[in-house]
Formats: sequence, C-alpha cells, structure tokens
Amino acid sequence: MQAVRIGVVGTGNVGMGALTILANNADQISRKLGFPLEVSVVCSRGIAGRELPEKLGNVRRTTSWKDVVTDPEVDIVAELMGGTTDAAALLHAAIDRGKSVVTANKELMAKQGAELCQKAVNAGVNVAMEASVAGGIPIHAVLREGISGDRVEALYGILNGTCNYILTEIEKKHTAFSDVLAEAQRLGYAEADPSADVDGWDARSKLAILAALAFGEQISPTDIYTEGIRRISPIDFQYAHKLGHTIRLICAARLSIAGLLLSVRPALISTEAILASVQGSYNAVWVKGHYGADTFYYGRGAGSHPTGVAVVSDLMRVAREIRSGSPERVSPFAHAKLGEYTPIPITEQVRPWYLRFRVKDRPGIIAALSNILSHKQISLDAVLQLPTETKQNLPFVITLEPTAERDVREAVAQMETLDFLTEPPLVMPMERL
Repeated sequence: MQAVRIGVVGTGNVGMGALTILANNADQISRKLGFPLEVSVVCSRGIAGRELPEKLGNVRRTTSWKDVVTDPEVDIVAELMGGTTDAAALLHAAIDRGKSVVTANKELMAKQGAELCQKAVNAGVNVAMEASVAGGIPIHAVLREGISGDRVEALYGILNGTCNYILTEIEKKHTAFSDVLAEAQRLGYAEADPSADVDGWDARSKLAILAALAFGEQISPTDIYTEGIRRISPIDFQYAHKLGHTIRLICAARLSIAGLLLSVRPALISTEAILASVQGSYNAVWVKGHYGADTFYYGRGAGSHPTGVAVVSDLMRVAREIRSGSPERVSPFAHAKLGEYTPIPITEQVRPWYLRFRVKDRPGIIAALSNILSHKQISLDAVLQLPTETKQNLPFVITLEPTAERDVREAVAQMETLDFLTEPPLVMPMERL
C-alpha cells in the first residue's frame, strides 16, 4: 500500500529521536498501520553536516521549512524546531496548504493551540500535539479519549523534569540550589539559561494545555499563577520532613465553588502522597475524576527517545486519519469547542501554610510575628526551630491552620517590614493531595 509521507522540521534531540524511531522501527510501524510511514524530507539550519539514521535512506534535505510545507510529496509536517515565531508561521502555512501537522511545541500550543486547531478543523486537516506535555506519558490521549467519559474535578502534575531533579537532589544530598543547578547543567538536564525551567514558565505552558484538555476552557499561560524553585534550600526539606512532608513543584488545576483555580508553585505535600514518590527527572500526572476517581500516569517527561515515541505515535494516528478520511475524529483539545476561561484569583484558595523565616535572633520575634497573624485572624498550627549555631541568620518555621491565601499574603507583607528579618519570608502552601 502507498506510504504516507512525512516532512520533519528540526533535528535537535526530539527531531533526531523521532527520525531514529521512524527508521529503526519502520517494519513494526508498517505492520501496525497496514501501510508504511516514509520520511520524504528533513529540514534544519545545519542539515548539510547532519548525520541522519542510515535506514531512512536517501531523504531530501533542506534548510528552509517553506520547502517542506510546499512539497507536494509531503502529507504530514512534523514541527520539531521549537520557538514560537517561525514555528507558528510553519503551522499556519502547512494548514493553509491542506497538510496535517504534528508538533512537540508546548509554548506555541499553550499560546495559539486553540486557534490553530480550529483553523485545522476548518481546513479538514489534523493537529496532533501529544509530545508537547510530559513526552513519555500519553496524557493527551488519556484526557482526550481514555477517560473522556468522566468529569475531571482536579489535576495535579509534576511537569518539569529539571525542577524535579533539582528538588530531589537538594532533598537527598542536602546541597544548595545553586550547586545542584550547576550539576544539572553539566549533566544536560538544565539549559545554560535555566529560567524557563526553574522559574516555572515551562511547566506553566504544559499546565495550560492539560487544563484546556481536562476542563474545556481556553486558557492562556498568563492566566496561571506561577512561582519557581530558586528559594528552596536544604533547610526547607529538613523542616518539611519534620512535618511528614516533602517539596515538589506542583502544577494544579482544580474546580472550586468560585471556578477553576490554576497554579504552578513549590508546595509541601505529604510523603504518603503518590506524587511524593516521583524522583529525579521523571514526570507524573494525577487526575481526580468525579465518577472514575483517581488515575495516575508516570514516565519520562523529556528525552530524545521518550518524546520521539510520542511524536511517532502522533504521526501514526494522523496517518490513519488521513487514510480513513476522518481528520475531525477527536478534537485535539478533547472538546468540540473550548469555552472562554474567566481567571479566578489564586488568593481565594484556602490551604494550610508553611512560612520559613531567617532572622537575626533576639527576644520578641515570635511575639511580633504572632501579633501580625492575630490581627489578620490567622491561627498558628506549630512553631519549629531545629538546633543551629547560626544566630545572625537563624532559620525557623511557622505553620498555619487553613487560611485564605489573600490573608496570608497581607500578613507576610507586614512581616517583611520587620527589621530582624535577613530575607523575606518563604511561603508555600501545604497541599492536601
């Protein structure tokens, strides 16, 4: 049977992973589909000197993505170059040409995914994006089809492998954030500029996509409250352990009485929670359904081959739909049309809280802090101080009973004016997962 032909744009880690799988797994792919997938053209700026998998055969090479989009031999375009400018132009041009597209581009799909998918529906072609979130976990397929009959009430995820590696290394080795980050960069887990990872922006884009799939709302990354992990230190894990907790960067989307609450932030979670067991660079997603209850999904969040598998699986699905003539079989965002999301302030949420202070030790510190909390009608749960020889930068922790985040923020703003603090208080929710 005639092959479905693919043009691949981008030969970085994900692109090469996908090409390797397409080449080395071609026979099994053909048996599963009933027809072959054939790579017709590969595009990247450095393609001339790029060594491609031998089993691909004699594919055409180009440095211009426009050559791929306009090639009449190409049925599906795989956009694996990243970024949002050229990638957006490529996807729009491919859809205009009547070609289906597969992408691993989380940032682009978080910002323009709904628009691109609607454009594809109007053009009678497909957009597939499984690799854009948690590369080794087929979480899109789960939300789009696997549990689509349920009503999702909450979704919690560890969606950035770099952050999870850093946090679990701080926890295990009692090493400072800066030292673990340097090691992560040396090992290739973190970029030279790690901001997108450690400041939460990467995870924010991924949560925007998953929340749209789970709840049917058109969500912009800017709708999501986001904090990074730069201030987490070994002492925070020591105190967390005393409380029977650990710390993870938690991506949360949950329905409240007011509406959908979204956040990406470090949080304390019980060591008995299933997400607490996620170590190193792995990702995980925990979905709470109204009827189906809890389901949990775990795997590699990145990497050439795990993400390459997601890309190739998308290529196979789109190829089937091209052959069967049903590109609109299932919407990429799991809903026929996304609703307009009304952001709900995260300050409305009520949680127990962890407040870590560093102070120049002197009498009356606890009284001063308690006085501020008392005036805000905030109840203390516990005060913890581990033995230390440091009196000029003394760490200790106060935990709070469940309190609206709005009130906690107002209290902390007053605390920041106190002259015995050596740095602003570190505030984290204690999530009850």
